[in-house]
Amino acid sequence: MISPADSRALVIGAGLAGAAASVALARRGWRITLIDAASGPAQAASALPVGMLSPHVTRAPTPLSRLSALGVADTRRELARLIPPGAGWGPCEVDNLDHDRGRWPAALVRPGALVNAWLHEAQALGRLDTVWNATVARLQRADSDTSGWRVLDEQGQLLGSAPVVVMASAHGSRELLLSLAPQADPAGWPLRPVKGQMSLGALVGSEWAPRPQRQSGVFVPRYEDSGLPPHWPSTLWAMGSTYVRGADDTVVTEQGHLDNARSLAAMLPKAAEQFQAAMVADQLLGWAGVRCASLDRLPLVGSVPDQVALQAWMQAAGSRRGRLSVSEAPRLPGLYLFTALGSRGLSLAHWCAERLARQIDGAADDTEPDLVRALDPARFAWKLSKRQAS
Repeated sequence: MISPADSRALVIGAGLAGAAASVALARRGWRITLIDAASGPAQAASALPVGMLSPHVTRAPTPLSRLSALGVADTRRELARLIPPGAGWGPCEVDNLDHDRGRWPAALVRPGALVNAWLHEAQALGRLDTVWNATVARLQRADSDTSGWRVLDEQGQLLGSAPVVVMASAHGSRELLLSLAPQADPAGWPLRPVKGQMSLGALVGSEWAPRPQRQSGVFVPRYEDSGLPPHWPSTLWAMGSTYVRGADDTVVTEQGHLDNARSLAAMLPKAAEQFQAAMVADQLLGWAGVRCASLDRLPLVGSVPDQVALQAWMQAAGSRRGRLSVSEAPRLPGLYLFTALGSRGLSLAHWCAERLARQIDGAADDTEPDLVRALDPARFAWKLSKRQAS
């Protein structure tokens, strides 16, 4: 347990996950140092001009649908509390045309507005420091007479140290994890980059649909936001995003636009004609970012396993290994992971951050045990070690 006098944490990554973790810890009295490679917050996947906040609906409940229901309601409360409509978000409905057909309550959100609102709250509490233009290359256990972790840049220079570190740097977290135990099997961290490209443009005239439509991607016929200029039009339409597994570049491509045009044509042929016209007239804008997804499409939220100790633990368990639980896996004290939000960052960031802050703080949590296990960062390494020890 961290003493109140030493409640310091480093958070790596200033997107939705990092900002949510920072404010959740700050509310509990922690002093946060937020570190990011960019010049400011929400510069990577969270720089998306507009995203959709809506539930993930399935015929039978799944961990993702249950998490989504909890998270969407939680994020809506945060939006209503922190951001005026029209200055970063707005309520809407979305027509789902695919497996979860129907019209659902939703919201259109500029993720950067939410990131900044959370960081402003943490700063107003007097508990947030920021370090920009700093690439974290390695984590190192502190000296034996000091608890905690040291965070180093590419030249081996110290960026910060604290008893607690939260890795919230999307797919970049994987290299940091692998560097902690080079001898461990990388399959214990099945994280992959997923590129998404959005096509958009200034809305001139009437909307091309009465409300957002979702099938392969989401079409937003109108989104108005005073925070979009000067980089984007204050009122725009948007189509996206593509979902390219394994791609980790942020180049806006013609192929990405064509993929979005095809997806739109399957939903709204007339709107696709307008899209094509904007493309021919060179009025089409684009944005591309890289998300991080896990093998089972669920986030990794919680204490990082000690993979070397985990392998030895499984070997020593012998025939008892079948009765071992992932919650018993050996951990690296003070090191936490918050990544692989995939396409559900708006839905899951704040709800998961609150759970993570409680875990770090040693507080009670009423989250259902199976959901805790579904999010546990040790789940893949635990299954891998169990197979290897058999």
